[in-house]
Amino acid sequence: MALVPSPTWLNEGDNAWQMAAATFVGLQSIPGLTVLYGGIVKKKWAINSAFMSMYAFASVLVVWVLFDYNMAFGPQWFPFLGKPGLAVSAAFTTGQATVPAAAAGMPGLAFPMATLMYFQFVFAAITVIILGGSVLGRMNFTAWMIFCPIWMTLVYTVGAFSLWGGGWLATMGVADFSGGYVIHLAAGASGFTAAWVLGPRLQADRDHFPPNSLLVTLVGAGILWIGWNGFNGGDPYFANADAGAAVLNTNTATAVGLLVWTLMDKMAYGKPSVLGAVNGMIAGLVGITPAAGYVDGWGAIIIGICAGIIPWLSMNKFQKLGFMQKVDDTLGVFSTHGVAGLMGGLLTGILANPAMLQYIGTDKDAPGVSITGWLYGNPTQLLLQAEGAAFIIVYNVILTFIILKVISIFVSLRMDEATLKVGDDAVHGETAYAIGVEGE
Repeated sequence: MALVPSPTWLNEGDNAWQMAAATFVGLQSIPGLTVLYGGIVKKKWAINSAFMSMYAFASVLVVWVLFDYNMAFGPQWFPFLGKPGLAVSAAFTTGQATVPAAAAGMPGLAFPMATLMYFQFVFAAITVIILGGSVLGRMNFTAWMIFCPIWMTLVYTVGAFSLWGGGWLATMGVADFSGGYVIHLAAGASGFTAAWVLGPRLQADRDHFPPNSLLVTLVGAGILWIGWNGFNGGDPYFANADAGAAVLNTNTATAVGLLVWTLMDKMAYGKPSVLGAVNGMIAGLVGITPAAGYVDGWGAIIIGICAGIIPWLSMNKFQKLGFMQKVDDTLGVFSTHGVAGLMGGLLTGILANPAMLQYIGTDKDAPGVSITGWLYGNPTQLLLQAEGAAFIIVYNVILTFIILKVISIFVSLRMDEATLKVGDDAVHGETAYAIGVEGE
């Protein structure tokens, strides 16, 4: 009896790239953001902040395979949501991948559903982890345990289906290559709302919150940067030319964003800041995300310049205004993800080059699938991008507020004052460093 390793529809190269890309994205969360959060916060919050990231990653995967995957990428149930359903059977996970409501707009996928499920899971998981950066240093861990799977089910799936699953925003023509809206704008809007509902950290923590290890922070930042090759490079769903362009554009915009942010710090404060460079790097990564496979190299450079200026102004000027200071956004997620994601999405509507083909057409009059921005003669795209952003912001703010208020009926959203003064040891009975303890 002759055996073959896989069905004829499976392309080993595409499958290998999607699994590798998904692994890169998974590394952005654990260990990437886990150690970045653990290093960037005050010493007494290192364990709690890192554990919030790791817990979120695990909790999202469980609800993802049970019902969230099909709500985000399954058969259409509503214009903004797929039909909930289990995604665990042998037939489902080993069968050919498809996104039913969006299948007409892409080639047949050349890998199994399990690969697609894991690839999309790591995007989902990092979204709630990014959101968590807004509430570090005071959120009750029990409330966080409840919040993560509920937010994923009721909030993330709606944005994902609307833009990526073939929902109403995708049908309108709103473009989000790899998550500027679905992930970063959503995390920025929800994180800022959560920070407002929870209230601020202790005043002593707000006044003095030095990173306990900048070197550990930089390790996390480096993993985040290189992991983004999978983030944006995996989103054509094929190991094609557009995937390569997306990776190059991602790194170009990020490098420019880091340099410009550092220059802004130097001009404003007289010293180049390592934390500033990390924020510039993140803003560059986020800014290029909705545009990565739709813009050319000039577009990537322009987005990088804007990422080094606009989110910098938001973090260093706008978020310092009195009314904005009432909300304690611990890591400035509003600026580095919310503002940067919105900026990148709108710039996609301006800079998207129709010569950047995501998929190649075979008909004489059909060059392929691409997005055309205002700069190339399609001002309507910018309007569509603005409408898509407005929906994501409004939906995330309202639902996040409701979810937290309902959770607060059952458990406190904040740690008590005594716990806030002590930090990790009071919350987990563990501390990050044993330095100075006799015999350890």
